[in-house]
Amino acid sequence: MSAVGPFLARPLPARVRQSLLRGLQRVTAAALGPYQTAIVRIGFSGTWLLFLLRELPHRHELYGPDGPWGWDMGQQLIADNGAFTVLMWTSSTLWFEFVYVLAIVSSALLLVGWRTRTMSVLFMIGVLSLMNRSVFMGDGGDNVIHLMAMYLVLTRCGRVWSLDARRVRDAGGAVAAAVRDRVGPVLWAVLGAALAAVTVMGLLSWGWALVFWALLLAHLLWWAACRRADGEPRRLLDVLANLVHNAGLLIIMVEVCFVYATAGWYKVQGSRWQDGTAVHYPLHLDYFTPWPWLSEQLAAHGTMVMLVTYGTVIVQVAFPFTLFNRRVKNVLLVLMILEHASIAVLLGLPFFSLAMIAADAVFLPTVFLLWLGGRAGRLRDRVLAPSRKRRPQRRPEAVEQPRTLVG
Repeated sequence: MSAVGPFLARPLPARVRQSLLRGLQRVTAAALGPYQTAIVRIGFSGTWLLFLLRELPHRHELYGPDGPWGWDMGQQLIADNGAFTVLMWTSSTLWFEFVYVLAIVSSALLLVGWRTRTMSVLFMIGVLSLMNRSVFMGDGGDNVIHLMAMYLVLTRCGRVWSLDARRVRDAGGAVAAAVRDRVGPVLWAVLGAALAAVTVMGLLSWGWALVFWALLLAHLLWWAACRRADGEPRRLLDVLANLVHNAGLLIIMVEVCFVYATAGWYKVQGSRWQDGTAVHYPLHLDYFTPWPWLSEQLAAHGTMVMLVTYGTVIVQVAFPFTLFNRRVKNVLLVLMILEHASIAVLLGLPFFSLAMIAADAVFLPTVFLLWLGGRAGRLRDRVLAPSRKRRPQRRPEAVEQPRTLVG
């Protein structure tokens, strides 16, 4: 201890101090990865929305009153693991229908980026409520959505590619948009009243009550800070929001690496993965062969099966270590996306594949995302061009000048 004390007391070199200051400045001055968090938001909300719509005729069997996991069994499970689900507040079918519709609406609104701070919370409530009601109905993709729904609440995922971003741009900045906003305060007031009601009735555990009240208080502080003339409280809250966003983004990235690392190392220990035959077996299961002729063609080539088996293990184990090399990381990222697309087609697991591709998207380079956004914008303009031509043109003097984005 006596040898370590003088070492810790020594001042840091100037170069190290400058690096630390630059790093601190970077994580506090801006929300990093705005396009990456936006594509993650779009990917997971879209995947969950498509799943809910596809299973709409079977919702009662999956998560509702007709499911194999009965009400009493659900009560016992929730009492043991303490999981959050609003579906266990009452056994009413009408309440179940309301929660299911709420999950659909919040997913759709989060997808387009309308009131993303509010919709991310409602999206999390919908995901946790349905999945925790019947925990044995999901697969690996559902587990990823379950985790990402909580992480998205921490991020500022509506900075780009959202209706919120358009509203901020039209208002002239985030502060001006918050000051002029009328829908947001009403929406949060309604949710606050609902939160107060369920808290008084004792329907929430103290942990989840603390989480939801903290989220409501943070939004209230931001709304109040935007109305102060000096702007110092707003700047402080903006720094804190950037720190939380960047921490959430880091958690998402670490989670994706952890998923691939654990999956890869577990495969290494399996005998079927070691001898190169693991992919052969699911290709002969009726449950995982939506296209039997295609599965038979692939299974008939032993060399191809062996290459796919070993390639899957190599890519999953190696991916976390390739993050230090951008070019190698991008190559493996393409291979993993192709792998999940193949799983969607060959094994009939589209939502699992979409969830994993949405998770992989957090590592996509910004240049590619900007190119992708530009192509999507041009496609949108082509689709909307006929309707815009039919609209009456405004007189030149009535056209407003574009406003710049400040703050």
